[in-house]
Amino acid sequence: MSAAAQLRGPARVEINEVAPRDGLQIEPVVVPTDGKVAFVDALSACGFARIEATSFTSARAIPALADAEAVMHQIQRYPGVRYTVLVPNLRGLERALSCRPDEVNLVMSASETHNRANLRMTREQSQAQLLAMIDAASTAGVPVNISLSTVFGCPFEGEVETDAVMALATRFAEAGAAGITLCDTTGMAYPTQVAALCERFQAALPGTGLTIHLHNTRGMGLANALAAWETGVTRFDAAAGGLGGCPYAPGASGNVSTEDLVHMFDCMGVQTGVNLGALLDAVAGLPELVGRDIHSQLLSAGPRLRTHQPPAWMAEHFAAQA
Repeated sequence: MSAAAQLRGPARVEINEVAPRDGLQIEPVVVPTDGKVAFVDALSACGFARIEATSFTSARAIPALADAEAVMHQIQRYPGVRYTVLVPNLRGLERALSCRPDEVNLVMSASETHNRANLRMTREQSQAQLLAMIDAASTAGVPVNISLSTVFGCPFEGEVETDAVMALATRFAEAGAAGITLCDTTGMAYPTQVAALCERFQAALPGTGLTIHLHNTRGMGLANALAAWETGVTRFDAAAGGLGGCPYAPGASGNVSTEDLVHMFDCMGVQTGVNLGALLDAVAGLPELVGRDIHSQLLSAGPRLRTHQPPAWMAEHFAAQA
């Protein structure tokens, strides 16, 4: 009997690989442009539906991604892969549109304090800016996704009201956003909470693409992904090697590891379109790229059915008993 028969969820999911942006932006070592391009190209060969290649943020704010234009111009664009970019403001959108992204990802927080700390704006100011950016991107013919941060909890305020999250999601969906990403920005989510919000979102906004963005700060990343999948969610953000984090979550271990997520779905018989072997090859080069060890359980242990040689003494021991 198939392992997937024990659980109910979609037979196929899409993985959005965010390590080139969400992962590399927070690394203390600035990865050179050619290293970023090689990383994106290696990921492109793995079969991802989407890759978030970079961010068009001010070089003062995030110097690690100051080469966004160069990265977008130099990567190889594989058929079937949508190359997305994060855009924080209208100036960033102008820069991004000149590089022909397949989608732009705009961001704000569901909680007031985090939005002020992260974006230096009130939520009302962010909403007004994002609505203008949706209009500008739509005029250029580029789809928009909105990432809502701190929807499962805020490191400054604690719990975040679901009504507030849904009000933001509804406002942006009605304004023309093709998709909404619900982000567990600092790893505060837990499975029943994730399931409840995903169910409410899908019931209220069935025509809007839903993506779940999870962190593994408290070790519940895969459990939360499974909870979302069981409600019907088919799109997941993840970062190769578990890269990433948040400056407002001390001790954060990063995003859900892409290879761990793909491996889980593979074991369940859920199709991702991602070649796990090729992905592990790409992940194996990350320690050299970022100059440190990475948090990848699968890279350390290998896939579930990886076998090992039994102890050398066994053959002689049991032969002597025969």
